Amino acid sequence: MKVLKTIILLFTVLIMNTFSAQQKDNCRYIKTPTGYLMVLRQGDDIISNIENLAKTENIPSASFTGIGFASEVTFGFYDFNAKKFNPKTFSKVEMGSLTGSIAWNEKGPSIHVHGVATDDQFNAFGGHILSLHVGTGSMEVYVTLNDQKLDRKIEQPLNANVLQLNCKQ
Repeated sequence: MKVLKTIILLFTVLIMNTFSAQQKDNCRYIKTPTGYLMVLRQGDDIISNIENLAKTENIPSASFTGIGFASEVTFGFYDFNAKKFNPKTFSKVEMGSLTGSIAWNEKGPSIHVHGVATDDQFNAFGGHILSLHVGTGSMEVYVTLNDQKLDRKIEQPLNANVLQLNCKQ
């Protein structure tokens, strides 16, 4: 009977430790006096995590900055004639700068992000970010809240997703 109780106790402790570790892994952000601090880990999709933060915390609008390692970043250079982004992907880079904004459109959060990445030879690449995934290590994103809800709308003739300002305040 003692052996069975010991096994059950050990099993319970193991499950509790596993659950506790999983809870810590699930924490991706904390509230700060000016907004939020996100610490994302290997494999995390930066843009979808920022979108989820905006939805979960009902962020009216915000700006953000970040730094960290990327397993892969895809930059897009906008072709004004074709009205689309020409993508180029880089792997195993360090994001020396990440900056962007959170607004809303009819589909939900609208994330606009630019950045600069460097490779192991210190070559720099940058521009509009279409996708970004955390590499080995982490990526820190500091989100600064704005109190006014901002929207983005597609404007012609460029078919560009432009931040709208309400100047009648």
